[in-house]
Amino acid sequence: MARINKKVKLFIIRMLAEFETPTETAKAVKDIFNLDLTKQQCEAYDPTKKIGKDLSQELRNLFFDYRRKANQELEAIPIANKRYRLQLLQELVEEYPKNPILIPKWAEQAAKEMGGLYTNKQEVDHTSKGESINKPTTIELVGPHVKGTDRTTT
Repeated sequence: MARINKKVKLFIIRMLAEFETPTETAKAVKDIFNLDLTKQQCEAYDPTKKIGKDLSQELRNLFFDYRRKANQELEAIPIANKRYRLQLLQELVEEYPKNPILIPKWAEQAAKEMGGLYTNKQEVDHTSKGESINKPTTIELVGPHVKGTDRTTT
C-alpha cells in the first residue's frame, strides 16, 4: 500500500468534495503523483461514506468546506446556466438545420428551458376565494401509439 503524504490527501479530499468518483480520483492521483491507489483508499477520505467515518476532524472539516464551495460555485459551470444551454441548442440547430428528427427535439428543449421546466422554482397562488387551496388534481397520462397494443394517443 502506498504511503500518502498530506499534499496527496488534500488533493483526494478536494476531488471527492467536488463530486468526483473514487475511481476518477485514483486515476488522477496516478496521473499527477504517480501513486497507485485503489478506489477504496480514495473513498476513505470521503466522510459521507461508511469507510470514511474515521477521517480526522481536520480533514473532515476541509472536505465539507470544499463541498460547500463546490455547491456555491455551480453557476460557474457553463452548462448550469440557462443562457449557455440555449446557446448550445442554437449552435446545434445552426449546424444541422435540416435534421427532421433532432430539430423538433431541440426546439422542445429550448421551449422547456424558457418555460422554466428545468428549474425548481414553484409558484403558489394564495388568492382562493374561501375555498381550499389544496384542490384535488386530475392527471391524465397519455403515451404514443405502440404497434401491437390497443393504446392510442389523441
